[in-house]
Amino acid sequence: MTARFSIEPLTKAHDRSDFACGNDRIDHYFRKTVSQDIRRNYATCFVACELTTQRVAGFYTLSSSNVPLTDVPETLAKKLPRYPSVPAVLIGWLARHQDFAGLGLGEALLFDAIQTVATSSIGAHAVFVNAIDDHAVKFYEAFGFTSLLDQPRTLYLPLAVALQVIGEERAKRGD
Repeated sequence: MTARFSIEPLTKAHDRSDFACGNDRIDHYFRKTVSQDIRRNYATCFVACELTTQRVAGFYTLSSSNVPLTDVPETLAKKLPRYPSVPAVLIGWLARHQDFAGLGLGEALLFDAIQTVATSSIGAHAVFVNAIDDHAVKFYEAFGFTSLLDQPRTLYLPLAVALQVIGEERAKRGD
């Protein structure tokens, strides 16, 4: 993806009224609810803006959370301390406007979310997502996310692995 977009925190200056990713639930959340979550400190939101028009092309949200250790696949759990839960960050919502399909924007938003978590001063072992449908599950699985044991649409990726995946993807593209 070229430097066609900037990713920045959502502000009142960003026009969300025409955002359409193709999923009514996500569109409604972004247009009507995300600002309440930000105000209540339930989430932070970042938007990808097209540089030439300042049009919102996509967004993601981050929230602090945790994953019960018993829900983590054993191959991952055996490497973790035996605390009841694993500190994590939830990528709660991630979507791109349908007008910007095929540009790699979803991948760029995911990578930015992971980088934001990795460079924050808050401890987190992993990022996880609640995929809205099977298409979203496949998207996340392509980047190494693994489903939790009893929740196939909740996917988990250790932060160290996530950073490695980002590095490999960027190396393939020559970034």
